[in-house]
Amino acid sequence: MSIWWSLHLRREAASVPLARRILLGTMESAGVDPDISYDLCVALSEACANAVEHGGAVAPGATPEAYRVTAYLEGETCRIEVADAGPGFPSGGPCRPVLPARAEAEHGRGLCLIQELADHVHIGNKPGRGGAVVCFDKTLKGKQGTPLPVV
Repeated sequence: MSIWWSLHLRREAASVPLARRILLGTMESAGVDPDISYDLCVALSEACANAVEHGGAVAPGATPEAYRVTAYLEGETCRIEVADAGPGFPSGGPCRPVLPARAEAEHGRGLCLIQELADHVHIGNKPGRGGAVVCFDKTLKGKQGTPLPVV
């Protein structure tokens, strides 16, 4: 099985559920176990929310910049990349694993959740013109733990 798609979304809160629904539809079409699909959808939601919130300054009355979501399903692996045009991470990215925020904090849990839900995570900056990139992947299995059907 090989599927890929890429979306250019406006940095608006309404874009997050849209990306999640498209990923969920892709997972259902590919016969992926619902628990795996749920984990990937939560991780995608967190990455998109970060791009919406931190992906660049928007002047009052200006059109929000876009961010990009790309998903690759290749064999038994799904890789998702969310890239924005913002300032990126200081010094190119977190230099240590992301630690969970304090329990009472309202923000700061997204990258930690992504690291918990995905098998491999890369957090950094786009080379050249800047912007943050969050890339993660997860091994897929079919519904009820069966091998994925060959599509």
